[in-house]
Amino acid sequence: MNYAGFWIRFVAALLDSVIILVLSVIVSTVFAVIKLAAMGSLMQLVLTIGYYVWYQSRTGQTLGKKVMKIKVVNAAGTTPSLGTFALREILGKLASGLILGIGYLMVAWDSKKQGLHDKIASTYVVRV
Repeated sequence: MNYAGFWIRFVAALLDSVIILVLSVIVSTVFAVIKLAAMGSLMQLVLTIGYYVWYQSRTGQTLGKKVMKIKVVNAAGTTPSLGTFALREILGKLASGLILGIGYLMVAWDSKKQGLHDKIASTYVVRV
């Protein structure tokens, strides 16, 4: 496997953050206009989880990863399941961030370019 390193993954994550930010602003504005701000917050959460878990489980890529030509795979080189993405994106990335972001920085020195969230879910990010 041709593992994707820290900087290419960082740029993909940055692109995904911009996409989620734009969509969140639209959602929160719409719900604020119809006076359902609390529902807007819930919809932002659903949108974010949907994007990172459900959408990515279809092809192993978010839009940011597609632009950067990288994808998430399992040990067999195939797209992981929805459950694996839920583990990776929710629990794994929470753990990566809680330890001062070191779980993300691990990508820079790990031999297989895995962050803590990748190790938790047994996934790899590769170039396509």
